[in-house]
Amino acid sequence: MKAPIRLGFIPLIDASIPIVVADKGFAAAEGLEIELVRETSWANIRDRLAIGHFDAAHMLAPMPVAAALGLTPLDVPVVAAMTLGVGGNATTVSEALWQAMLRVAPDVVANDAKSVGRALRLALRTWPGGKPTLAVVHPHSSHNYELRYWLAASGIQPGRDIELAILAPPLMPDALASGSLDGFSAGEPWSSHAARRFGGRIVLTKSAIWRDGPEKILGLRAPWAKANPDAVQALLRACRRAATWCADKSNADELIDILAAPGRLHLPKEDIAAPLTGKMLLADGRRHQLQDFLVFGGGEANAPRRETAIWFLTQMARWGQTTLSDEARRRAEASYAPELFAASGGREEPYRMAPVSGLFDGEVFEPADAEAYLARQILRDQRQDPA
Repeated sequence: MKAPIRLGFIPLIDASIPIVVADKGFAAAEGLEIELVRETSWANIRDRLAIGHFDAAHMLAPMPVAAALGLTPLDVPVVAAMTLGVGGNATTVSEALWQAMLRVAPDVVANDAKSVGRALRLALRTWPGGKPTLAVVHPHSSHNYELRYWLAASGIQPGRDIELAILAPPLMPDALASGSLDGFSAGEPWSSHAARRFGGRIVLTKSAIWRDGPEKILGLRAPWAKANPDAVQALLRACRRAATWCADKSNADELIDILAAPGRLHLPKEDIAAPLTGKMLLADGRRHQLQDFLVFGGGEANAPRRETAIWFLTQMARWGQTTLSDEARRRAEASYAPELFAASGGREEPYRMAPVSGLFDGEVFEPADAEAYLARQILRDQRQDPA
């Protein structure tokens, strides 16, 4: 038997594909053994992958870009080999902040990004005790960039009007309950857990901000991937089959059982079932059937797309984490490997970048126009009036 592939994950619904790969025998069918290691924070995932404790990991979609740009503590490249989920996170606020939003905007519509953004902007004018604090899971996370994008497009400037903090996902519901946070954005099931146990109000889902945005990727330690091409292809074939299995609604009950187990998510099944079935308890107190809350994909839907890597790069530059340059663009593009993924399924057509769409404000990102796109966003930020 070959040495097991050590794969790190965070207890989230969108870790389903690597969990199912190990627990349902998809890896074994490819002659692989997967050793799953549960972690508590994205910083641990990043660092343990970099130093070789992990060969692969369930990762935040922007993390390989950050590693390629030298924004991480250890200079080890990471390759995004597969998309593990589109959608799947949510933004939750405290009861106090939700009631403040209702007072100034009684007609606010939960999960409507423009409506919720307007209500929050108005509520900030009378919010007592300084700026509210919202948490995201990591500085180089889709949560951070999407939340900032939504806030800024709603006339709310992070830092000026609202504070953003960093916290590990499993700690967020307790922080909300204690009053340490006024809200958070995290992958499920932590918003559903907060809504069921601690009175959290789910105001937005990821798809309401960016309908087609990737959430997590399968990250490979680049030196390991280069040294083990056959294992990489076997792993990707197994993950593709697992993605198809996870996407099949008839497997939902079994998937809930797998995820609820100790060593996996180890949470009540009702917290897992809500996001997995799309029946979400939103801020208005009603359960909504949300279409495509989390898309596991199957087939080419799981391909890592370089245009999204470039979009993440523009947001990193927008918020002062890096600068946009030809070299930065080259590095960001190289961190995503659609050809590696395509080889696992026999796809022969050359990869072509496409526009990024699905953002709630209607903006379309053309990868070739990244500099002008970034300039427009910065100019819009500078022109905003205080909330």
